[in-house]
Amino acid sequence: MNRRLQIASLILALMLVPVARAAPPAMAQTEINHLLEFVGSSGCEFYRNGSSYDSKRAQAHLRSKYQWLAPRDQINTAEDFIEKAATRSSLSGQPYEVRCDGGEAMTSNRWLHDELTRYRTPGSHQAEGAPRMMRGAPGIDAPGSGRKLSRPS
Repeated sequence: MNRRLQIASLILALMLVPVARAAPPAMAQTEINHLLEFVGSSGCEFYRNGSSYDSKRAQAHLRSKYQWLAPRDQINTAEDFIEKAATRSSLSGQPYEVRCDGGEAMTSNRWLHDELTRYRTPGSHQAEGAPRMMRGAPGIDAPGSGRKLSRPS
């Protein structure tokens, strides 16, 4: 009986140990960080599940979704981030929309893909040859990552 209790305790302990997950590649983290900064500094309105949010709240929401998905090996590229965290509500399935400067609304998917293409175009975002790595790239082990245990919408 004591042996069974030891085995059961060992199995339970192993189930509670967090599984080590690889962070997305450094370039993907840098591109995701750029997209998050782009959202936060855009000044655009974001529509999610029938409500409007400012760019800072949208940035925080997308960052929390990223921090939930990345340690679960769901995000390996900036495209994964756009598709899995920044395109639609994971609760309702409704697409996110963006409206900038009173213009026409567009899907966040298109808006972020357009920005990613611009960012990847040499010379379009910074001096040629300048390093692209940015401090504070949202890796899964980033200090103050504020990991959430519940799944964001």
